[in-house]
Amino acid sequence: MEYLHTMIRVYDLDAALRFFCDVLGLVETRRRDHEKGRFTLVFLATERGAPEVELTHNWDQAGPYGGGRNFGHLAYAVDDIYATCQKIMDAGVPILRPPRDGRMAFVRSPDQISIELLQKGDALAPAEPWASMPNQGEW
Repeated sequence: MEYLHTMIRVYDLDAALRFFCDVLGLVETRRRDHEKGRFTLVFLATERGAPEVELTHNWDQAGPYGGGRNFGHLAYAVDDIYATCQKIMDAGVPILRPPRDGRMAFVRSPDQISIELLQKGDALAPAEPWASMPNQGEW
């Protein structure tokens, strides 16, 4: 058995692509528009050939999807948890669970999908402003 991808439904495809590509740094590997079914599939990965996230955009969706927390989360390892979180904050995305431990943080996509960020290798030494930053909202 081979793992292929994780699918999430997105209401605003442009907002989702800005988050996943511009903020998180994923790349679009392929896209399929299905006129008859009235939906678009966009596949993203950290690099071509890596496991993918499939964004499903149903053209006629009337409003944002509910839930999100029941999905669980997507997880990505990062080279520097502090630099990654700073970049995400600079893009206007709140850090819901800051990396106080130098190891783990959570953010949410525009469709409220939880994204876990994990420091590659050993945790970084605790540092400000992260060490004293409180959690906010749900993650």
